[in-house]
Amino acid sequence: MTSPLKKRLSLLGSCRGAFLGVAVLSGLINLLYLSGSIFMMEVYDRVLPSRSIPTLVGLSIIIVVLYLFQGVFDMLRGRIMARVGAAVDEDLSQQIFQGQLKAPLKGKVEGDGQQPLRDLDQLRAFFAGGGPSALFDLPWMPLYLFVCFAFHPWLGVAALGGASLLVVITLLTELLTKEASKAAVSAALVRNGISEGARRNAEVVQAMGMAKRVGVRWADANASYLEYQQRASDVAGGFGAMSKVLRMLLQSAVLAIGAYLVIDGQATGGIMIASSILTSRAMAPVELAIGNWKGFVSARQGWRRLKTLLEAHASAEEPLKLPAPRTLLTVENAGAGAPGGQRFAVQDVAFELKAGSGLGIIGPSASGKSSLARMLVGVWPTWRGKVRLDGAALEQWLPEDLGQHIGYLPQDVELFAGTVAQNIARFEPNPKPEAVIEAAKSANVHEMILQLPDGYETQVGEAGAALSGGQRQRIALARALYGNPFLVVLDEPNSNLDNEGEQALTAAIMSIRARGGIVVVIAHRPSALAGVDLVLVMSEGRVQSFGPKEEVLSKVLRPVPAPQAIEPRVASAIQLKAV
Repeated sequence: MTSPLKKRLSLLGSCRGAFLGVAVLSGLINLLYLSGSIFMMEVYDRVLPSRSIPTLVGLSIIIVVLYLFQGVFDMLRGRIMARVGAAVDEDLSQQIFQGQLKAPLKGKVEGDGQQPLRDLDQLRAFFAGGGPSALFDLPWMPLYLFVCFAFHPWLGVAALGGASLLVVITLLTELLTKEASKAAVSAALVRNGISEGARRNAEVVQAMGMAKRVGVRWADANASYLEYQQRASDVAGGFGAMSKVLRMLLQSAVLAIGAYLVIDGQATGGIMIASSILTSRAMAPVELAIGNWKGFVSARQGWRRLKTLLEAHASAEEPLKLPAPRTLLTVENAGAGAPGGQRFAVQDVAFELKAGSGLGIIGPSASGKSSLARMLVGVWPTWRGKVRLDGAALEQWLPEDLGQHIGYLPQDVELFAGTVAQNIARFEPNPKPEAVIEAAKSANVHEMILQLPDGYETQVGEAGAALSGGQRQRIALARALYGNPFLVVLDEPNSNLDNEGEQALTAAIMSIRARGGIVVVIAHRPSALAGVDLVLVMSEGRVQSFGPKEEVLSKVLRPVPAPQAIEPRVASAIQLKAV
């Protein structure tokens, strides 16, 4: 069976019919290009000597019809190539978007994360531009040269010499712009990465007076990009100007040679004019190719990057659809680390949770709690061991199917531009209103949502910027609870919550357990553990203790003596012992 990746990468092969049609049209167009030269030759050699007006009228009618056909064929060729570009976009865009989405989960993404889509735009624009037409016209150069040789060997030699020089210029353009173009793309990635990072953290940049320093970093990266871009542009522009001058010189030289041959009686005036026009036409595809070389190189490099992306994130055959998990979460001596890294963030983790269980994960900072959460929901694949739901390893599920059974509230909460209802429903096309409201009520956020300007239809803005931190966190909690998933993992869910929010969180945890789900809560504040019955203690990426909540907490928690300078009420704080 052909894999989806092979189907994608054979896209240009699937457009073979369109390319064949373009090749046929290019042949007809180039044959029709001869009509202008023939018309000029007939006018000079037949009409003028005979002074025949009917002959001139007849030839004019014929040339007009031929030019109309040439224009129609050229228009059809352009439209076909534009649709080839659209077909490339339609066939690859979703695959590229999904690969771009998975890239941060497979390894470190440097620079501009939008580069794959920019590459696709570049590829589509190249197909719709004049570059491919020039490439289809190049094979017809020998026809024009042959006609020039047929007129006279000297004319053919002059045209051939000029064509050879233009081909050399084309090769030099390729060699001298290749490295500069690659370096320009790399510099652009760095520049765009700095810009995007500054935009995402605009509040921090402004509040801490970092704008000028970030601006200097961006300016340095931009200067590097401009340097390489200018270097490639100078080479391509220089050779492009040289090719234009050469074509004009060659046309004049052929005209001069033709004039000499006419004076010497070896050619007619019509041949002199026709050979000059044919030589110019023979050089036009090469000149056009040189002019579009920058776009051609960019499209080629973009396609190579896209091919690498598709190969890296190719999906295997779809696994058999599994039934919804209902009874068990098992972690079997599992370990994982950051994508692209080589060091385990968590390792040798083993425990089992039955339906209705609530697990609290505690430990000092950088102990591996959030890493364990990512491994439990499949964001980080296990490097060894397995995470299983009802006996099936997470990788045996399609991500879309697995996502229906998992609710995840990450430590850094972000919503997507859209309405509150769309965010809660995980952007399902046609969610059931009662399911959205049920999730909101489970997170005790229904009343809060009704107080928003447009209720559930309120636009949250990019990354939820229109809401407060607590509102974003509670709506994200409702999103995690949408559809009553079997496994719910909450990473520091009370970091932005007030007392009312924490009570709602505890009620939501108890509700998950009551309906037979499993909930895992990662917390620094013990109040988040009120609804769990089990506790797991992490330290340095390993499990230090696991068991009933009261038993584990009695071992690892101790009162913190209140300093004399601090109010007595702070004495109730607790902290983890060194494990």
